[in-house]
Amino acid sequence: MTKPTTLTTICFFLLTAAVLLVVPNDRAHAQGQTKWIQIGSMHNWYSEKGGEIEEGNVLEQQYGLRWPALVNRTDAQAAKGFWIGATNFTDAVGNTWTPKVIAVGPRWKGDNEFFPKAFDVYARFDPPRVMVDGNPSFANPEEITAVSDTVKSDRLVVNKVNTVLGLTIERKIYAFSQQHHDNYHIMEYTFTNTGNPDIGLAAKKLTDVMFYWQFRYAPGGPGPGYEVNNSARWGINSMNDARGFPPDLNNPLIAPSENDVKCMFTWLGLHTGANKPPAGTSPNAATFDNIGAPIWNSTGISGVSTYIQAADTNWRLGAAQMVGNAPLYADKSPTDRSAATDQPSTSSFLGSDEPITQNNANTQYSQAAMTAMYSKMTEGHTPRQAWLVEGSGKFSEQTVQGNIGVGAPGGWSQGTGYGPYTLEPGQSIKIVWAEGASGLTFDECVRIGLQYKRGTITTKQKNDSVLAGRLRLFETMRRAVANYKSGFAIPQPPYPPAIFNVRGGGDRIALTWDPNPKESSNGFVGYRIYRATGRSDSAYHLVYQCGGTRPSDPNVNYDATKTYAFNDVTAVRGISYYYYITSFGNSIPADPVTRTPAGELESNLFYTKTYDPAFLKRPAGTTSDQIRIAPNPYIISSNENALRFPNEADKIAFFNIPGNCVISIYTELGELIKQIVHTDGTGDAYWNSITSSNQVIVSGVYIAVIENKDTGEKTIKKLVVVR
Repeated sequence: MTKPTTLTTICFFLLTAAVLLVVPNDRAHAQGQTKWIQIGSMHNWYSEKGGEIEEGNVLEQQYGLRWPALVNRTDAQAAKGFWIGATNFTDAVGNTWTPKVIAVGPRWKGDNEFFPKAFDVYARFDPPRVMVDGNPSFANPEEITAVSDTVKSDRLVVNKVNTVLGLTIERKIYAFSQQHHDNYHIMEYTFTNTGNPDIGLAAKKLTDVMFYWQFRYAPGGPGPGYEVNNSARWGINSMNDARGFPPDLNNPLIAPSENDVKCMFTWLGLHTGANKPPAGTSPNAATFDNIGAPIWNSTGISGVSTYIQAADTNWRLGAAQMVGNAPLYADKSPTDRSAATDQPSTSSFLGSDEPITQNNANTQYSQAAMTAMYSKMTEGHTPRQAWLVEGSGKFSEQTVQGNIGVGAPGGWSQGTGYGPYTLEPGQSIKIVWAEGASGLTFDECVRIGLQYKRGTITTKQKNDSVLAGRLRLFETMRRAVANYKSGFAIPQPPYPPAIFNVRGGGDRIALTWDPNPKESSNGFVGYRIYRATGRSDSAYHLVYQCGGTRPSDPNVNYDATKTYAFNDVTAVRGISYYYYITSFGNSIPADPVTRTPAGELESNLFYTKTYDPAFLKRPAGTTSDQIRIAPNPYIISSNENALRFPNEADKIAFFNIPGNCVISIYTELGELIKQIVHTDGTGDAYWNSITSSNQVIVSGVYIAVIENKDTGEKTIKKLVVVR
């Protein structure tokens, strides 16, 4: 069932839009329209053109494919390319090309080659509304077209594009929030030979059609990039390898257990020019290398860093992820819908700055350039770049930087090609692949980094730990394959709360939530609240649980029965706090069909994570003589309000009031014009000078009566308003 957006949802997103008006627009230079998927542990943005180019979302090269997304800017995507080629193609004006290649990326935007037609996002249920002190809290705003309980994934992007080849592309991107399947996205492409009436191109037979994707990965994000070397940000030292293809199956140094899934993957390799710690700062200073990107310098190589926090100088590993992609399905032919076991037909590598990657508006008219591109698309399975760099396979002892040969200027990228296919008018081809990330967890990165700093493990042992993350990536891809083959039938966790409110108070931070209408579904048991201090991307710890078995940690607050409120009374004044709430269910048995392990399923943290800090506010006043009103007199024409409350609408403040009180405001004639019920435990309340009948107050003297609801004491104050 598909349902329209509710009035409540409209109001929330109007409030979100109002917040966005004061947020810098970092998508002003985007590659057309772009949208984020951010419901699992891996986040990424997507373009309406059907491919994501370098600097296509913001003017920053390393942006997207963010994992673990809990940690700020752990991006691994530098650029992608999406090329389609065919032979003996006659265009709309009668020119014949052999071959004809069109491209979006890695640098070219695809203008006049790819024509967006639709770009929609669907959700399986209404996204939770997260509020901090009454304001929406989010990382990137979501743009949901519709909510439908028939959607099999938690987010579904449907992207339709036509091309100058007359191929219409429908791209479906599936994303999942279940914790064992939330670190990959599945891309399902259907290419249909429709012609392109918008440019006067009738559908015609297309021969030797190749579909090719290029991936320029630079794992780690800007933080480790600045920490290691600026060139690491564009992947100059990226190491690229593969499993499951002919060259890998024939490599005796690769364990057979790693070759049961086709996968191409990348990690942050050795950088011979990496920034290194001074001698004597660690027993490993002399043998230090950057694999895993130990963060030892809070200012980075330039002396300034936006992304590195001082607390990270415990040598936390800042780039211990493995990223990659895996084929899931390809049609044998337009008339044979069985899976083609020989696809993709190309799994190769290319220098990230080779001439064919420098495509531009003129490339589609250069036969020489398109011939070179088509040759790359059809070159088959080539030797693996990582093994060309370190032929022994001892990557934890790497001594040569990865940008060898044609990769010297900018490093190496991966390329995957499908085809060749022949499509008659009206025929179509389906190709499906997954992109994902995995590796060491945040806690493991902290622990291993600290061990490395202290010298309790060697450089090689640190590197072995990082490289073992490839095994987790392979399991991620196996799960993607299993999920797709099952028809997206993975077990589902309970639904997250519909609303999550966090409000700072004088003696507590109050957290309340409203249940999802389907709260009792999927084995629901109870709720858990997790908290981080100082930064939204630091470690989160369980602070509260209701329902289920009492946690073993005695510091966790626990209610045996279901509740919808929790007061965090352990918060300390002056410290910022971040939260998320999850719904958890009963333990389930392992599901071998979808490779989902046994255990509890828990709603994903990114549905309810707060991105804005909550603080303890001014403590409540203890005596009536502490209460004051400011500004008083309230002079409408004065700029005092702007100075007192910058970037906010004019308001009148009541300071040092009781934490539980009612403020009644009267005219001189005794007419009650406003009541403010104040129950959050703080000593502050504010009034926007609008009466209960929605009228702006006029000049005059007003009487404010503050009644302490705990003691019954009343305090009377005068307020002067001058217009």
